Amino acid sequence: MRAKNVDFEVTYVNLREKPDWFLEISPHGKVPVLKVDDEVLFESNAIAEYLDEMVPPRLHPEDPVKRARNRAWTDFVPDFSRALSKISYAKTPEDIAEGMAALPKPLSRVEEALTREREGDGPFFNGSGLSLVDAAYAPFLMRFTFVEKYLNTGALDDYPKIGAWRDALLADERIRNSVPEDFETEFARNLVRRETHAATLMEGASEAAE
Repeated sequence: MRAKNVDFEVTYVNLREKPDWFLEISPHGKVPVLKVDDEVLFESNAIAEYLDEMVPPRLHPEDPVKRARNRAWTDFVPDFSRALSKISYAKTPEDIAEGMAALPKPLSRVEEALTREREGDGPFFNGSGLSLVDAAYAPFLMRFTFVEKYLNTGALDDYPKIGAWRDALLADERIRNSVPEDFETEFARNLVRRETHAATLMEGASEAAE
């Protein structure tokens, strides 16, 4: 919506204490949910596809084959995010090592896609313009980047195109402004609640700073 300059209002929901009104409109009990007049849409991809059909400028490629390939890479997001999450939410160094061992398969596929699908030098998935693929991957790259400040796994070191893509996404104000101002604070609290190794390192860094 920011990429399309759509006026909208955001209501944040505590997913640990989901209000009844939210459960009534979210069949899966998940965010995001988009309310357009009296209609309610749910699931990220469905919402993004709807907005892309209804509001210019179009973020999907105009070419049908290229558009289908973009959709296929958006469908790969769960595999990609799961691989990063195994590291972000790992409870022990051993869990992190296990996550790192499983990382090459999904990351190498995305690295290859950035080589094959791009027109020109980027910096985004298809080239110079932001796409729905970028919007789909950005949240997970943002969260992992926050955790990596403490874990220092070097998980992206062998994937320079992903690293540069991440940097370009996080430098874009449309991406940066997609989360609330207290995002890092709330995400850090989430890591603590989940008793992650990252939270242990984070608390150690805070104590050292004091």
